[in-house]
Amino acid sequence: QVQLVESGGGLVQAGGSLRLSCAASGRTTFSGSGMGWFRRDPGKEREFVAAIMWSSGRTTYSDSVKGRFTISRDNTKSTMYLQMNSLKPEDTAVYYCALGWGNDYSEYNIWGQGTQVTVST
Repeated sequence: QVQLVESGGGLVQAGGSLRLSCAASGRTTFSGSGMGWFRRDPGKEREFVAAIMWSSGRTTYSDSVKGRFTISRDNTKSTMYLQMNSLKPEDTAVYYCALGWGNDYSEYNIWGQGTQVTVST
């Protein structure tokens, strides 16, 4: 069974950077799959952040993070990353990684437990 474990969240000042990791296990390969990042702030809808196709490296981003965040993956470690630069207070949320592709959460079927990111002013 596939499991996803996020790490790397924390508290950072506005303008700072964080790198999130999502370690995947339970398969010998994720070739042909996509993986993505979502975030949710209490009281708000779950929001798509970015996604990557495991084999091709094709990526897609939400407009709110484009140019500031970079999604990547390391095939040898079965780990996906989200490099977050120029962080803003509105980026504060719990960040989740998930297995799937697209910008709608219904297109993802396996989720991690989440990691908290807090951006202070």
